[in-house]
Amino acid sequence: MKLIEPLIAWKDEMTALRRDIHAHPELAYEEVRTSDVVAKNLESWGIPVHRGLGITGIVGTIAGRTENGNAVGLRADMDALPMQETNTFEHASKHEGKMHACGHDGHTAMLLTAARYLAENRDFDGTVYVIFQPAEEGFSGAKRMIDDGLFEKFPMQAVFGLHNWPGMPAGTFGIVPGPIMGGSNLFKITLQGKGAHAAMPNLGHDPIMAAVQLAQSLQTTITRNLDPLDPAVLSITQIHSGTADNVIPDNAELRGTVRTLSEEALDLIERRMAEITDLTAQAFNCQSNFVFSRKYPPTINHANEAALCVEVAKSIVGPENVDQTIRPSMGAEDFAFMLKAKPGCYVWLGNGDGDHRSKGHGLGPCTLHNGSYDFNDNLLPIGASYWVELAKRWLAKT
Repeated sequence: MKLIEPLIAWKDEMTALRRDIHAHPELAYEEVRTSDVVAKNLESWGIPVHRGLGITGIVGTIAGRTENGNAVGLRADMDALPMQETNTFEHASKHEGKMHACGHDGHTAMLLTAARYLAENRDFDGTVYVIFQPAEEGFSGAKRMIDDGLFEKFPMQAVFGLHNWPGMPAGTFGIVPGPIMGGSNLFKITLQGKGAHAAMPNLGHDPIMAAVQLAQSLQTTITRNLDPLDPAVLSITQIHSGTADNVIPDNAELRGTVRTLSEEALDLIERRMAEITDLTAQAFNCQSNFVFSRKYPPTINHANEAALCVEVAKSIVGPENVDQTIRPSMGAEDFAFMLKAKPGCYVWLGNGDGDHRSKGHGLGPCTLHNGSYDFNDNLLPIGASYWVELAKRWLAKT
């Protein structure tokens, strides 16, 4: 590996910072302590700080030796998850029901370290904006920052993101042009029937039977309407109805999620779900209400920016450690909103299989959103070196 020497020397400091953040997790839009830690460090390195975008978001501005109008954004997320940590090592969460189970503590530490180096070595032309985003975990923090004027107040021509990825060998990169993460969407379907005694079903309109039929029929949007080569997932995760064994209830409710890698597939699925819901309800003499909520769009990398990220990653870890054939995940990522607004690329950095965890980790696997997860601190100088090199090369090319 060709890492930047000072970043290697700072590893212990980075690790201590990362573990401090891990021990004090904060949920969406509550990242007050985390934001204070970020701002204090940036300001100590002479980096001007803007606070308040997306409530708890922070943007640091690192000006190069000349300000030529070119600017690039580097983004890290800061929020934790509402779940219990099962690890018992020293830096485990100190807050019940809150945990950094997705590695945002590591993302924040890597970008902070890169910011420190760039501030001390301004041998580039243009501006680097370091973006510390709140509320990635389901609360659209990226969109909130954009709506609050992120790209107007800090006019950048491109923006880049990174996420650690358990299961990939530690220190390897996964980079592809086009879709890398799926879009996340929710639906809620209410079926209004007519209740009756279970011994006299002919006197009612059974919403449960309508729900059973609908649960099966909705899958045909994937198997019979969508191009088989266009990936999508439709999962019904909740069905609620009834309160007694001998009563046909008045209503039933179905909830779930739809994931796609393209907006076109999503448009088709939403339209067909609405049609199937309406017609199925009619067939069972029920009324229906279909609500489809688009949460996160697919995360789609831009080709030129992805090619640059491949070039940078190869220079850091070697060509053999950069996978350009990774399969996209149907997990969602709100960095997608930034990529819809600006050219850029989102990459994965391998977190390993969990062997890095200290004594006292939980019994579960070291996967994302798991109580036994922990970020791999060996990645800190790798990720920071990647950020520094990416910013410099993008500005040099521009």
